[in-house]
Formats: sequence, structure tokens, C-alpha cells
Amino acid sequence: MKLLHFTPLFILLLQLFFLTRLGLGQPDNSCNFPEDKGSTLKVFHVSSPCSPFKPKKMSWEESVIQMFMEDKARSQYLSSLVARKSIAPVAWARQLIQSPTYIVRVNVGTPAQTFLMALDTSNDVAWLPCNGCVGCGPSLFSSDQSNSFKPVSCGTSHCAQVTNPVCVHKICTFNQTYGGSTLAATLSQDTVALARDPIPHLVFGCIKKTTGSSVPPQGLLGLGRGPLSLLSQTQSLYRSTFSYCLPSFRSSNFSGSLKLGPVAQPKKIHYTPLLKNPRRPSLYYVNLVGIKVGRKTLSIPPAALAFNPTTGAGTIIDSGTVYTRLALPAYTALRDEFRHQMRKANVTSLGGFDTCYSVPVTVSSITFLFQDMKLTMDQDNFLLRSASTSISCLAIAASPDNVNSSLNIVASMQQQNHRVVYDIPNNRIGISHELCT
Repeated sequence: MKLLHFTPLFILLLQLFFLTRLGLGQPDNSCNFPEDKGSTLKVFHVSSPCSPFKPKKMSWEESVIQMFMEDKARSQYLSSLVARKSIAPVAWARQLIQSPTYIVRVNVGTPAQTFLMALDTSNDVAWLPCNGCVGCGPSLFSSDQSNSFKPVSCGTSHCAQVTNPVCVHKICTFNQTYGGSTLAATLSQDTVALARDPIPHLVFGCIKKTTGSSVPPQGLLGLGRGPLSLLSQTQSLYRSTFSYCLPSFRSSNFSGSLKLGPVAQPKKIHYTPLLKNPRRPSLYYVNLVGIKVGRKTLSIPPAALAFNPTTGAGTIIDSGTVYTRLALPAYTALRDEFRHQMRKANVTSLGGFDTCYSVPVTVSSITFLFQDMKLTMDQDNFLLRSASTSISCLAIAASPDNVNSSLNIVASMQQQNHRVVYDIPNNRIGISHELCT
């Protein structure tokens, strides 16, 4: 089973990467790739210096432009899910970008086959391209080499939970539309090991055929709240509780972590309530009530932040989107105050980022105010900075204007170096600062 979304320079990398076995791509010999321990998995960014899947070389400006376009495709996808619109986002290379930038090691089958898999909190389904798959990439799970693999029979509760199940020789199969593509899969189960925790009989889709270019070739491992997600299938083990600390993509080691289960979660942390949207119950909605730039609290129309379960409007926390997207009135207020605090510095644009400077940025922090909790970000969380030039860009953008633009997405760059705790039994999410670079 495997991962999901991606961003900038990584699109080509993705295709090799996600279902790629650990042995097919190795980190630099000078890098430390520590073992996972207990119920804690090491997390790293796919384009970090020690990643086995470094992207091709390109200029900083080129990478920013490509990154923005690919990340925009994901935000369009999430908005279309919320609005239940049939929208297939198109990014460069005509690919639907859905593979997140943070990856962990996962062992699948007996004997184990090791994969690097992505974290994605906005997806439930687990699927994995399997041997013999037509239209899949070259890296496949060899189900015939696993002693613990078996297909799921028709008539089971698991079979009833997939989209449009079809019985073929008493085996549960399903066809699913995904973006502008389709996939055909056999519902299957096998032993999966996360760190030291073996999970027998984990159910996932073993993909046998894909058409079109939208199906993520690397597979998918979801941390959403749906019935077939990792959380739902491991309730007795992890009690629907997990947290992560996402390292910066500049980090040269694998110091981020995914902690599964209530043990070892931070004790002193502020929480905000989780909200439920019946239109998209697996997404992690929270109540964003305000935004500050420096010490200035912005004047934002309440409708731009309000949660509306009827339309799907509101704010979600997502690990697979790279840059935070805000409804246009909220983004305009943030951008205008940011520019105001930069005094008379000349503002330029780069790709989809419209607030860039060639002088040092004087804004020291941006704070998202949630109900009962706040997320205070320093410059590393909201500035894209070139290593070779003096250019810096505000790494927050407006939501796409061609879909449900009322959806605000708090993305992974803004979460870096924070511990984000998902406590589903108590319907809450907590955030605290934690250095994990």
C-alpha cells in the first residue's frame, strides 16, 4: 500500500518514487537513515538532501513556478471533492497531482517488501499497484510472493465499503473514477508493518488496471477518517490517534516523525475542535476564526472563514498540499497587510506568487487563530527564499477561483516544525511548536 500527493520539482520523481522499493533508490552514503522504533516512524521530505528521490536540477525560479502549478492542482482536487463537482485538475505533464511530499517506510507482505509511502490526511483509501497491472508504473507489489496476501471475498463488510463493488469468481473487485481516469482493483488484504507494529489483514485495493493519467502511479496510504483508512482499520491498536512533525525540505536528515497511538503524544498542547462535514466526512475541518500578520489582526469578512457543511466551505488541515490556500477575501486581507508592513519595498511576482521581494522581509510572524488554539509561524513557514538570489516570496496563495473557493487549506509548509496531533476519539486537533529539522 502506498502514498499519495506531490508538488514542485517532484512530479517525475513521483512516478519512480512512491511505489519504489527502498532498494531501488538509496540516500547519500553520508546521510543517516535511522530505524523506526516502537510506533514511531521517521518522516522526511521527498526532495530533502538525503532523500533517495532527489528531483532533477532546475533553477530556483523554475522550481517555484512548477511547484505552484502542481500544488494548485491538488487544491483544485480537494475543493472539487468538497463541492462534489466533477473536476479533473490538470497540471504540467497532464498529471493529477495527489502525492504528498512527506514519506515514511512501510513493509508490506510476508516476507516483507519495503516501500517508501506518503502521508496524506485527506484520503481514506489505500491502494497499491500490483504485479500484472496494466497501465501502472514499473514498481509493483508482488502479491504472489507474499504468503499472507489474499483477496477479499464478496459479501463481506469490507466489500460493501468500496465504490461500486463487483463480484468476480466470488472475489470483491471494484472500478473507480479518479480525477479524469479510472482504476480497476481487487480488494485485498495482507500484513503491513509500520515501524515495529505488524498489522495483519490490512485491507487495500490491489490495482490491476488503470486508464488515463490521473491515477497516482505510486499508490496511496490514507490517514483520513473513512471506513477503509489506516485509522479505521487499526482502532484497537492506535485508538484513532496519531501525530506528525514535518521537517523542512532543507533538512539533511530524517528527523521528522509520525507517532501512531495515544502513547507519547505531547501532554501540554492546545486543541481546537474537529468539525464534521457530511459532504466530505473524512476531511479534517477546523474553525479558523482569524489571522494576524505580525501584531495586526486582519479584518476578514466572516463568510470567508465560516464553516458551512451544506456547501463544504470552511478550513481543513491537510498534509498533502504544500502551500496554504485562503478564500480570496482572506488572502487579499493577508497580502495587503503583509505589503503594508513591508513599507515601500518594491513588490514583484513569481509564477502564482504575487508578493515577492528582493530585500529582507521585515514581517516576523503570521498567526492563524483557531477556536481555542493558535498556529504561530515564523519566516521559514511562510517565506520561499532562494538560496542563490535575494528573492523571497510569500508562500501563501488564494484558493483557485474556478472551484469552491471558500475552502481554506492549511498546508504542510505552514505546519513544518510543529507537532500536529489528530485525536479522533475526542474530536480535536492540537498544534504545538517542535523543532524537527
